[in-house]
Amino acid sequence: MNETAVLQLRNVTKKIGRRTIVDHLSFDVPRGEVFGFLGPNGAGKTTTIRMIVGLIGMSDGEVYVQGIPVKKEFENAMRHVGAIVENPEMYKFLTGYQNLVHYARMHSGVTKQRIQEVVELVGLKNRIHEKVKKYSLGMRQRLGVAQAILHKPSVLILDEPTNGLDPAGIRELRDYLRRLAREEGIAIVVSSHLLSEMELMCDRVAIIQNGKLIDVQSLHDAKTVEQRRVTIETDDPLRAKETLESVLSVTDVAVREGEIELLADREQIAVITEMLVHAGSKIYGIRSASKSLEDQFLEMTGSEQIV
Repeated sequence: MNETAVLQLRNVTKKIGRRTIVDHLSFDVPRGEVFGFLGPNGAGKTTTIRMIVGLIGMSDGEVYVQGIPVKKEFENAMRHVGAIVENPEMYKFLTGYQNLVHYARMHSGVTKQRIQEVVELVGLKNRIHEKVKKYSLGMRQRLGVAQAILHKPSVLILDEPTNGLDPAGIRELRDYLRRLAREEGIAIVVSSHLLSEMELMCDRVAIIQNGKLIDVQSLHDAKTVEQRRVTIETDDPLRAKETLESVLSVTDVAVREGEIELLADREQIAVITEMLVHAGSKIYGIRSASKSLEDQFLEMTGSEQIV
């Protein structure tokens, strides 16, 4: 068991009749990480989230929060969890601050100072004393996040938190979640169908299909290590190709009018550029295109249906 992880899934399984919805799912989420959860329609993503927070039972396996088993010590484990499943529910006739005071009563040790800290953290300081019915959807999402982290949870779980938000609201929420992970040290699990946003928001993503874990990818590592298609504009493409093939033994160099194209990782691009300049080639521009998270997702799942 990974001692640094605050959320651990071990062979989590859900069966309904003869059908297996989630099939022996295992992964860890450490403190301070934003962890994405992706899967095609019917993959078992929402079912897994519901099992983590205890809304439905597990057929087999176990979820640990801070090392505490959810099955055996549910109430103790949930003290370390904050969650928004579907939409945050608020009392619209109360102000944002009154809602937070009400929720604070459900947890011991939540002080007025903590409420103020959370309000500032989610950027609602100037609107917190207005009634929730006047809030935009984005503001309600932020108030929901504030409510979920009042008791300083170790794990924050958000199921489709960007639903209904406009681009500005999505960006704001993304920035707040990364700030939460960094400043509060919370492990954040986010599910979303907006893969471009997940790519910007998350440190790692888990991809599941038919209830099984296909892969867990570190997005930051993938951007620096993976090979991407590189296009180099040069004065003499044929000479550039010959230089790369003879000096660096680079193969599969395509020649087009005014440019060459090849596969290379980030470090190789620097070496190739230096070599071409040293050999007398003029370089006018370099473009690279790595595979997006959506491209990788569709390759792995063979699906155009994204949840």
